[in-house]
Amino acid sequence: MSDGKPLGFETLSVHAGAQPDPTTGARATPIYQTTAYVFDDVDHAASLFGLQAFGNIYTRI
Repeated sequence: MSDGKPLGFETLSVHAGAQPDPTTGARATPIYQTTAYVFDDVDHAASLFGLQAFGNIYTRI
């Protein structure tokens, strides 16, 4: 949506150094509200889910 006016300082600053995503055309990096974690092994996962060890297991809260 361009009306031919040059972009303002604020607009140029917000987008400085960022290129549109070549696949999606997204102007800004999207925020993904999901993730997955890697566990060292089954025992590590069990200790995390059993609250015996500190670490990340869930992030939607």
